[in-house]
Amino acid sequence: MAEKIKLYQVDAFADKVFTGNPAAVCVLENWLPDDILQSIGAENNLSETAFVVKKADQYEIRWFTPTIEVALCGHATLAAAHVLFNYYKHPDNEIRFLSRHSGNLSVAKNGALLTLDFPSDQIKKAVAPEEILGAFTTKPLEVYQGKTDYLLLFPSQNDVVKSDPDIALLNKSKARGVIITARGDETDFVSRFFAPGAGVDEDPVTGSAHTTLTPFWSKRLNKNILQAKQLSTRGGDLLCEYLGDRVKITGKAVTYLIGEIQV
Repeated sequence: MAEKIKLYQVDAFADKVFTGNPAAVCVLENWLPDDILQSIGAENNLSETAFVVKKADQYEIRWFTPTIEVALCGHATLAAAHVLFNYYKHPDNEIRFLSRHSGNLSVAKNGALLTLDFPSDQIKKAVAPEEILGAFTTKPLEVYQGKTDYLLLFPSQNDVVKSDPDIALLNKSKARGVIITARGDETDFVSRFFAPGAGVDEDPVTGSAHTTLTPFWSKRLNKNILQAKQLSTRGGDLLCEYLGDRVKITGKAVTYLIGEIQV
């Protein structure tokens, strides 16, 4: 007999459906085999599916794109917290998550706002591979490398908006993803995020990328609280706070659907 699993699809970093970044969330009693988790991620065909299993007073969490498991995902963690707060009667205003690759994470609730508490990325100046530089017509002012992604600083918000990278060429890079960013016209900074190697040509709103972007712009602008916007087609707004070795990223989330899958 097939096992029935509740599935929630949530638009994260959004205050209405059809905006922000959609993520699927499955709350499991116990871990399923990895191949099943990956198959569910592929079937959902969203940038990430989050799986959580309750252990004592916290939740183990894992994230799968349509093709791989990733070490950290912000928007799907926000979505998972939204589901636990709204449908699983979590008893207080903070949820603690444990990731096997990224350690201790948490999400705090304040009214409609959810705040991720994630580790800051460590970035350094770098020379981007030709596959990355050649994929963009705009030449970056500077290039940095974090734990899993490259960050390209562009001259203006308009350059970020109009960028149309060669996805096939980007896919030849060994980086998880590429962040392009610039000073914002109406926010502190803007960005877009491309990760074809992880099965996501362009991610609508990327919480994990802001663990790189927040320390970068905090030091550059000499301020610890920053308003950010990700300029994908769906778009998303984030409030970011730099705390040294940690980053707080705040946004909203809304439920798009509740269903059931049979495995």
